[in-house]
Amino acid sequence: MAGASPRVGAQTAPVDLRILAINDLHGYLRPPAGGIRITDPDDKSRKIAVAAGGVETMATLVQQLRAQSPNSIFVAAGDLIGASPFLSAMFHDEPTIESLSMMGLEISSVGNHEFDEGKDELQRMQNGGCHPVDGCRGPHPFPGAKFHYLAASTVEKSTGKTIFPAYEIREFEGIPVAFIGLTLKGTADIVSPVGIADLEFKDEADTVNALVPELKSHGVEAIVVLIHQGGIPTGDYNECPGLSGAIVDIVKKFDPAIDVVISGHTHQAYVCTIDGRLVTSADKYGTLVTAIDLKLDRTTHDVLSAKADNIIVHPDASAKDAGQTALLESYDRLAAPIANRRAGSVAETLSNRANDAGESALGDVVADAQLAATRDPAKGAAVIALTNPGGIRINIAKKEDGAVSFADLFASQPFRNQLVTMTLTGAQIKDALEQQWRDPKLVRILQVSNGFSYTWDGAKPYGDHIVADSLALDGKRLDPAASYRVTVNNYLSVGGDGFTEFKQGTAPQIGAYDSDALYGYFQASSPIGPPSAGRIQRIN
Repeated sequence: MAGASPRVGAQTAPVDLRILAINDLHGYLRPPAGGIRITDPDDKSRKIAVAAGGVETMATLVQQLRAQSPNSIFVAAGDLIGASPFLSAMFHDEPTIESLSMMGLEISSVGNHEFDEGKDELQRMQNGGCHPVDGCRGPHPFPGAKFHYLAASTVEKSTGKTIFPAYEIREFEGIPVAFIGLTLKGTADIVSPVGIADLEFKDEADTVNALVPELKSHGVEAIVVLIHQGGIPTGDYNECPGLSGAIVDIVKKFDPAIDVVISGHTHQAYVCTIDGRLVTSADKYGTLVTAIDLKLDRTTHDVLSAKADNIIVHPDASAKDAGQTALLESYDRLAAPIANRRAGSVAETLSNRANDAGESALGDVVADAQLAATRDPAKGAAVIALTNPGGIRINIAKKEDGAVSFADLFASQPFRNQLVTMTLTGAQIKDALEQQWRDPKLVRILQVSNGFSYTWDGAKPYGDHIVADSLALDGKRLDPAASYRVTVNNYLSVGGDGFTEFKQGTAPQIGAYDSDALYGYFQASSPIGPPSAGRIQRIN
């Protein structure tokens, strides 16, 4: 007001808070191939790829963005680790946890991939210590995360308690702001059942809404949700002309007290408004940092306004952070001799993009490699190999000379699952294939080895998609009563992705790791080109 002293004006002006956010880093310490796809500024009708990512540059960008606000906090929405490239995965993602800790990350929700190696391993990520099997492999003892994981909806069945705190309250110039962290309700369907046997993943909206009265009792009016669930946008990385997917209904169910939602999981970028509140996501693999600017009322402590900007992490736009560079180099010295081993070569890029029937060139090659590794009678006597598409993460790209390294192969299937060869009847194989449609919203077509083929009918109901007469091995119809030796990875063998029929397999024999099987196949069969499609046929 006119005549007010500067001191009075400062006391009544809103408090500015900048929240920096990432999601789905997946251990990409260096820029991912392909960067980020955005709308061409010169032609809105087409997309272009822009180089993006890398923790050395991200750390500098985060520091610059924090310096622009008197109050700031750096948070994440899960899947920081898991399905990681070789440099991080070889050390059980310890380098990524260390990198983010050095970068000043303070809070993160737990994503589904944080459970890839089970609850106990995730708790080691938080608390530190050597790996229980591989021991201390890194250049120094692993200290654990300096940031705090939050898991409001992940509860131990035996105790009824969450595995990490449900929320954390931070104060900015005397105003408390709550951050609630949680993962998607469907996590149990997409991670290995063994590692989460004692865990329950509760409804996202119900969990958040139940916490609101408790937070308000602590004087909290500003509430931010970090949720590992997301949506699919139709616009560019800073737009939201349309958003579909699970996050839309979840946000609409949230208590009106929720002010901001930072999301992830779908590997998309968007800045949206749903039911009057800001909802953001920062793509994947560290290509973006979301800068969210809030104005907080000094009297009511509530959020007056919220806006966001997804900022591309341009690898060459800023100086690299020296501490991050030193960290990567220390791990590189240990990893490089293994990572740089020549595996073989490709004649063309092996794509993980599936055709209309669900078959991909890389899926064919991976399945063939797993069959080759277990075909010998001493190694399992397999005649069929099946692998899950979610375990195949990126293409094996053809470089100038076609050469492929062990690190290239590892990046394509980074979960390091062991192969399991088991006996199944022809009827059980059909039943397992029918489970590809267990979730009609997320059909998972298994990739199959050479010599095995079948047709599926998209018009049939669940349980009747497979055309029974089409199931064939080396051109001969599969006998429902006969026994066959079938290789899958250990994730599938325990019912991963809902393929519970594999748990019925008998006489299991544990084999090589999937990445080692692929390496051996490349050494024996290079150069490798995309196989002819047609193992899986679709009608209707």
